[in-house]
Amino acid sequence: MRQDLKSKATKELIIQKSFEIFYEKGYNSTNIPDIMKETNLSKGAFYHHFKNKCDIGKIVINKIIKKRIYDGFISPLKDYENKNIPELILYVFTQRIKNYSEKEKQLGCPANNLINEIGCTQENDFRVLLSGLISDWNESLTKVIKEGVRKKELHSNINPKAISTLLIGSFEGIRGIRKVYDDDVIFQDYISSIKYYIKSIST
Repeated sequence: MRQDLKSKATKELIIQKSFEIFYEKGYNSTNIPDIMKETNLSKGAFYHHFKNKCDIGKIVINKIIKKRIYDGFISPLKDYENKNIPELILYVFTQRIKNYSEKEKQLGCPANNLINEIGCTQENDFRVLLSGLISDWNESLTKVIKEGVRKKELHSNINPKAISTLLIGSFEGIRGIRKVYDDDVIFQDYISSIKYYIKSIST
């Protein structure tokens, strides 16, 4: 393998394994030796690509967690002009929950875990990145809700940004709550409530 390709593969391995360890153990409970052990790489190999744990943490947010939110919640909204808006929103906020693996149910949302763990600390770089993820999601969803109002599929007296915030907050909240339950009934109750709520704001 060419050296540049090998170097790129090594970097990608470190990023992926770091994400997995952060997800399972938490960012604060993870140290560089944990990452080295999981990747079977030397300290030199790690520091060739990354300055410290904070450096790789920011890259994990930008490369992996941001993509998860985009793929799961922003990309499905892109075709909103050709879809019934209430049905599209309901699909986005319920279908993903139905397909979570047992591990994802137990560990919760990677973005929300980081927000709860380090969002209120002095790690300002993390706060900026994490708030950016939520803002991108909120802006995309707000745009779609506004289109639903314009198409007269959603009530005209609603506040699109407030509803977007409610939907995102309730989704992230239920994922956090599910971590303390060994029962999917909490998800089933959430799905029923979201269906009822979206119906209540639909025309």
